[in-house]
Amino acid sequence: MDVFEAGRTLLAVRSYKNTPVPDDLVRRIVEAGRLTGSGMNGQPWHFVVVRDGETLRRLGALASSGRYIAQAPLAIVVATEKSRFAVSDASRAIQSMMLVAWAEGVGSNWVGFGGLEAVKPLLDIPAPVEVLAILPFGYPARPVGRGRKQRKTLREVAHLERFGRPLP
Repeated sequence: MDVFEAGRTLLAVRSYKNTPVPDDLVRRIVEAGRLTGSGMNGQPWHFVVVRDGETLRRLGALASSGRYIAQAPLAIVVATEKSRFAVSDASRAIQSMMLVAWAEGVGSNWVGFGGLEAVKPLLDIPAPVEVLAILPFGYPARPVGRGRKQRKTLREVAHLERFGRPLP
């Protein structure tokens, strides 16, 4: 799947088959995050790959909006060192990882946006590093409607030269 098609069809997946994500794909997903652009090349991110079932269950219990993490075969915890660009850089890395996974038929979703302090002792994350998100990954448990999104029209959000001038 090309990049535009992956971006056009990417949807949140919250229910996964009990099928492991292959090692080579896990590596490509993490590489996509690592290779993402970063403000002043600071690369303030850390990616903790979690496959252990008990740890996944505990992550699901710690993330109030992501109990379904417990059923995923894989999660990547995204943590950041404090920096001016940490949140934007890590957000870019998250999107890169999700797109690479989706292009290979693996779904994901962003769980949390901070507020995940309790994850740190579980994964031995040092005190000054902040947990930004947990990304569960897995093959969708049921068919996902690729590309069926409820989005504003391009005319409503894209402007030419000045705000309010529609992009033709």
